[in-house]
Formats: sequence, structure tokens, C-alpha cells
Amino acid sequence: ILFLPAVDIISAIEFDKTGDHLATGDRGGRVVLFERTDTKDHGVPRRDLERMEYPIGRHPEFRYKTEFQSHEPEFDYLKSLEIEEKINKIRWCQTANGALFLLSTNDKTIKFWKVQEKKVKKISDMNLDPSKAVGNGSIASSSTPKHCLANGGSPDRSYNYLGNDFSFPPGGLPSLRLPVVVVTSQETNLVARCRRVYAHAHDYHINSVSNNR
Repeated sequence: ILFLPAVDIISAIEFDKTGDHLATGDRGGRVVLFERTDTKDHGVPRRDLERMEYPIGRHPEFRYKTEFQSHEPEFDYLKSLEIEEKINKIRWCQTANGALFLLSTNDKTIKFWKVQEKKVKKISDMNLDPSKAVGNGSIASSSTPKHCLANGGSPDRSYNYLGNDFSFPPGGLPSLRLPVVVVTSQETNLVARCRRVYAHAHDYHINSVSNNR
């Protein structure tokens, strides 16, 4: 017998109106989203197949899409009451611009979430020469001034001073090199953001939630 931790026990489940997305909430305050995959094989939405009484030979299949932490445990100091993070209800909202919207609630707080795909840029190359790197990102070179005072000063008064503690030699520093970042790949990840929080407006525990359409 396999015993699941108490935080992994599902406490809420909800399909969207198309049946292509499934959301589950657990006692740990997490919301997990699943996406249906078997409708892509038929090429026709399941609702249309059911209307045509087309026989479907297998059960619906869902694959993991993403998950996020919706609620955290809280404490109401005025009432000396612990508020669990357990998800009591999930309700899907109208989609827009390819983004998914849903409401999730525990005993006291309702949150409005937006889940959409975001492109994440990755750095593939930086034009730094590792053979010349010294210390905290500085570059070692023989062309650097050898006689320097504290705080970067120099005893050579022919340098053009920009301040009391910093100077540049004539012609600049040949060893100074600005890194150039090269971005060649972009990955698409699902990002969940809390758009609104409805809190501290309920005297009793929330058992269900609904939205007007």
C-alpha cells in the first residue's frame, strides 16, 4: 500500500468548458494543470464526435502541463485562527489571447491566476577570454599602468584626471574589454502570475466559488 503525504492529497478538481484542460488543487496549496492529448489524434473535437455518435476506442488522456503554488498557510491574529493552504475550489474563467485564467480559493482567500507561455532567452556565448581573467572578472594585461597609487590613482601627472581617485592614460586602456552577450536560443515556458487577490472579505470559510460570464 502506497501512502501519499497529506499535502499531496487532491482536494479540488475542475475541467474547463472545452474539456481540454484539467486543474487540480491539493492540500499543500498547489494547483496542477493538465492538457488533453487524445483529441489531437482524431483531428476532430471530442464534443463533435459525441454529437456524431462516433465510437471512441480509448479513454481521454491528459499530460502534465504546469503547476504553481497558489496559497500559503496564514494566521489570522485578530481571531487567533490558522488558515490552511488547502485548495477548496478551482473555477476556470474565459480564456483570452491564448492565456488561461482561473480562480482558486482556500478557506479565506480567493486568487485570480493567469497562465501563459513566455519566451525565455538563454545566453549561449560571451566574448570573454578566460586565459586573461584574473580575480573578480578583471583582465590581466601587460599594458596596464604599473605604477598606481591607492584607489586607482597614478603618480604620472600627464594622465587626464576624471576625478580625485581615478584616471586614464593617454589613448585609454588597451586591456579594457566590454563583454558582448550572444543570445541564440529562446525556450517557451509556462508562467503563472497572480493577477488579483480577494482577501479579508469573508467571515466564514469559503466552500465554493463561481464567476459571472
